[in-house]
Amino acid sequence: MSTTILNRCIRMILLLVVQLVVMNHIHLLGYGTPIVIGCLTMKFHRNASRTGLLLWGFATGLLYDIFSNTMGMGMASCTLLAMLQPALLHLYMPRDAADDLRPSMHSMGRVRYLTYALTTLLLFHITFYALDAFTIANWQLTLLGIGIGTAIAFIFAWLVDLMTNPKAVGE
Repeated sequence: MSTTILNRCIRMILLLVVQLVVMNHIHLLGYGTPIVIGCLTMKFHRNASRTGLLLWGFATGLLYDIFSNTMGMGMASCTLLAMLQPALLHLYMPRDAADDLRPSMHSMGRVRYLTYALTTLLLFHITFYALDAFTIANWQLTLLGIGIGTAIAFIFAWLVDLMTNPKAVGE
């Protein structure tokens, strides 16, 4: 149990460092900034504790907000994603999946996992950018930011999954 918590802490720190050092400085077309901290919540196993999942999402978003000065948008987005993650995972997991299924291309299959990752990251970016804009006056720019941010974060999540699960490359 303690190794699981330690692994999650290390993943959270690594994702926060990547986000703060690299991703926060990517502004494609001046609007799209990918936010990869949602990848931590996306990777929780199937029967994870709902309370634990919400606390991890809240803590991850809070740390992101503290270091990025985003005034609660990261916290709200991560907490919403943590709340919806079990339903999204159930929607895309195979019928004969194990009780402790951890989302990856190897465990879910390439198409299911990539669809799950895209849906999760899209939901995260929609929430974040909607809170950021908080208006529909410039909805085209908000949609552009959502699309670009989601695309780059999706590519990042896909590459990380390929690096951490080399078995999925040959399938």
